[in-house]
Amino acid sequence: MNLFESRTENELTDAQERPVAFDQLGGWRKTADCSSLRARNVGLEAVLMGWVQRRRDHGGLIFVDLRDREGITQVVFDPQISQEAHERAGGLRSEYVIAVAGKTRFRPEGMVNPKLPTGEIEVAVTELRILNSSKTPPFQVEDDVEASENIRLKYRYLDLRRPKLFHNLLLRHKVAQLTRDCFNGLGFIEVETPVLTRSTPEGARDYLVPSRVNPGKFFALPQSPQLFKQILMIAGFERYYQIVKCFRDEDLRADRQPEFTQLDLEMSFIREEDIFDLIEGWIDRIFRELKGVSLSFPFPRMTYSEAMDRYGTDRPDTRFGLPLTEVTDIVAESDLRVFRQAVERGGIVKALRVSGGKDLSRKELDDLIDFVKIFGAQGMAWIKIQPEGWQSPIAKFLQQGVQQALEQRLGIETGDVIFFVADQRKVVNDSLGNLRVRLGQQLGLIDPDEFNFVWITDFPLVEWDHEEKRYTSVHHPFTSPVESDMALIETEPEKVKSRAYDLVLNGIEIGGGSIRIHQPEVQRRVFDALGISAEEAQEKFGFLLEALQFGAPPHGGVAFGLDRLVMLMCGAGSIRDVIAFPKTQKATCLMTSAPSEADVNQLLELCLKVESYSRK
Repeated sequence: MNLFESRTENELTDAQERPVAFDQLGGWRKTADCSSLRARNVGLEAVLMGWVQRRRDHGGLIFVDLRDREGITQVVFDPQISQEAHERAGGLRSEYVIAVAGKTRFRPEGMVNPKLPTGEIEVAVTELRILNSSKTPPFQVEDDVEASENIRLKYRYLDLRRPKLFHNLLLRHKVAQLTRDCFNGLGFIEVETPVLTRSTPEGARDYLVPSRVNPGKFFALPQSPQLFKQILMIAGFERYYQIVKCFRDEDLRADRQPEFTQLDLEMSFIREEDIFDLIEGWIDRIFRELKGVSLSFPFPRMTYSEAMDRYGTDRPDTRFGLPLTEVTDIVAESDLRVFRQAVERGGIVKALRVSGGKDLSRKELDDLIDFVKIFGAQGMAWIKIQPEGWQSPIAKFLQQGVQQALEQRLGIETGDVIFFVADQRKVVNDSLGNLRVRLGQQLGLIDPDEFNFVWITDFPLVEWDHEEKRYTSVHHPFTSPVESDMALIETEPEKVKSRAYDLVLNGIEIGGGSIRIHQPEVQRRVFDALGISAEEAQEKFGFLLEALQFGAPPHGGVAFGLDRLVMLMCGAGSIRDVIAFPKTQKATCLMTSAPSEADVNQLLELCLKVESYSRK
C-alpha cells in the first residue's frame, strides 16, 4: 500500500491546511503521490511533489511528467490558469525538484495514456514552487537507460531513482519483512551475532580489522555466523534466525559481492526433512504473496552424484533438458586416439546430445569449441546426424558397433548434433556443464518466467586439494558425516558422504546448510581428516570444542543468500541490481571512492605501516 491510497478525498483536501515544519515548503504538504490520482479524483485539489522526468512545450501549454517513488503524474501549466506558474515552468529541466498545487481533471480526448495508472487524468497547476535545481544528469533517469554500469554506479543516487531499481529494492524490503514475520511466527528468536570476531581457516579470505587497543592483533569480519549460531544451540535457544551481513574477500562475479546479506537459521533436535519442510513453507509464502506464483511442493531432491553425472554441476538448471551422458565404456576401444588416451590416463568421456542441432553452422560449432576451452578442455569433438549418415571429422574412427552403441545409449535421431569431451572428470563436467547452459540460452530452451527449485543432497564430506596436498571440506568442517560412513573417516575420507544440502533455483545456489557435528570426538576426527592438528584445532576452535562438551544437542541449519534470491525473483541480471550501494567487480565503490588510503595518524594508532610493493 502506498502512502496516500487509504485516504479519503476530504482527507486529501484537508491535509493541505495542516501546519508543517518545512519552511521552504511554505506550509504545503504533499497530499497525493504521483501514482494515486485516478478518474474518481477529478475535481480534487492536490499538492504533488517530486522530480521532473521530462518537460514538453506544446504551443501555449507546458506539460511536465512529475515523478516520485510511486510513479508519474502529468501536470499541465496553462497561462490562462496561472501566468506566473507557466512562466516559471519554462525554466524547468530534468531532475529539478518541484512542488505543484492544482486541480485534478480528465486528460483531453485522445491524450489518455493507458500505460500509466494515472493515464486518464492530469493536474492543471495553479501554483509552482521550485524546491531545488539540478545539473544535467549524466544519463536519463529511465528504466531503459543507455549508460555503462560504471557511470551508473558512480552516480548511484541517480540510478536508484529509476523505477526498476526502486521496485527491486522495494521487493527486497518486502521479502525481509515477510521473512521476519514468517519465522517469528514459528518460534524462532532473532539474535545478532558479533561483526568483529576472529579469523578462521577454510573457505574464502577474511577481511581483517586491526585492533587499536590490542596492537598487532586483528579482528575478522564474519564470513558467516556459523560458530556463534551453533553455540546458541548449545545455549538452549533451539530456534535462531538472523538477517545478517557477511563478508568475503574473494573474486567477484554477477552473483557475488564482498559484503552480502543472508538469512541465517539454526535449530536443535531436527533432521534434514524438518529443514526442507520449513524452507519450502517460507519460499511458498514469499513467492505466493509477493510474486503471485504458486510453486509445486515438495521440491525435487537430487543427489550430488546424480547432479554431477547428468548436468556436470551441483547447481543444475532444471528448466530444460540436454543431460550429459557418460560413454567412456563405449568409446574406450574405438580407433579415436584422443578418447583412448583420456581413458588410459584415468579420465572419462561424456556426450551431450542436442536434438535438432543440425542447423548449427560450422562457425557456431567452432565458437562452441573455443567456449569449452575456457573451462580447461583441450578440445571438443562433434557429430551431425544427417539423413545420409554421420557427418564429422571423427566419424571414420568410430566403428559400426561403437556407433550403434552410442545411438542406443544417447537415443540419437536424425537432425541431432552430439558433442564429446574426453579428459579428467572435473574438466569434462565443467566443460559440458557450462556448454549445456550456453546452448540452452542460445537455442531458446529456457523459460525466463519459470522458477525451478531442486534440493541437492548427499555431498561428499571432503575433497582433495591438489595445491595444498590435503583434504578440504566441501561445505565446512562442522558438517556431520553420514552415520553409516563414520568408519571411513580415517581410512577413506573421500568416500564419506555428509549430511549437507543445497537449494538451487534456476542453476544458482541460493542456500545451503547441514546437520552439524554435535559430539566433540566426531569433530576431532573430522579435523584430523582435514589435516588440522589438535594444537591448531585448539588454538582456532577451542571455544567450540569446549562448548561441545557441555551437552550439545543434535542441531542443524541453513543459510540463504538474500541478494541472490531477490535477484532471481526480480529477473535481474546481477545482484548489484538488488543492492542499494554495491561494489564493482574489483571490490570498489565508485560513488565514495572506497577503499581509500588511511591517514598516517590512524595507521600509527594501529601500529601499522604500509609499504609499496608489486605482486609478482
